Amino acid sequence: MIYGIGTDICDVRRIRVSLEKHGERFALKVLAEGEIATWKARSARWPERGIRYLATRFSAKEAFSKAVGMGMRMPMTWRHCEVIKLPSGQPAIRLHGELKQWFEQNNLTAHLSVTDESDYAASFCVVERKE
Repeated sequence: MIYGIGTDICDVRRIRVSLEKHGERFALKVLAEGEIATWKARSARWPERGIRYLATRFSAKEAFSKAVGMGMRMPMTWRHCEVIKLPSGQPAIRLHGELKQWFEQNNLTAHLSVTDESDYAASFCVVERKE
């Protein structure tokens, strides 16, 4: 049974401006611990790829927060929500802390799709209640 759906489109240029203005502090606010190393590696190799990585994570977390109906308020936080890549390459959500506990108590599961182009990152998330 569908619990909620969420979608988000993020302007990559806006993420670039935020990084220029706030530096690494902005990325550390948005990214979960497991995402930071990937962001740093991509940024070091090709800065634009690092910006797009950050934009897709920003977009995916926004879509997820809409699907669970919380927005960005407790227990939903940027860092408690992590976007991972499964061995198949499919993106997925890994939760931490209070958000993970809340999600499991409500018997929920999430499905995620992300995409990016040069100027935009977009995400779609469906959250289901397991029967």
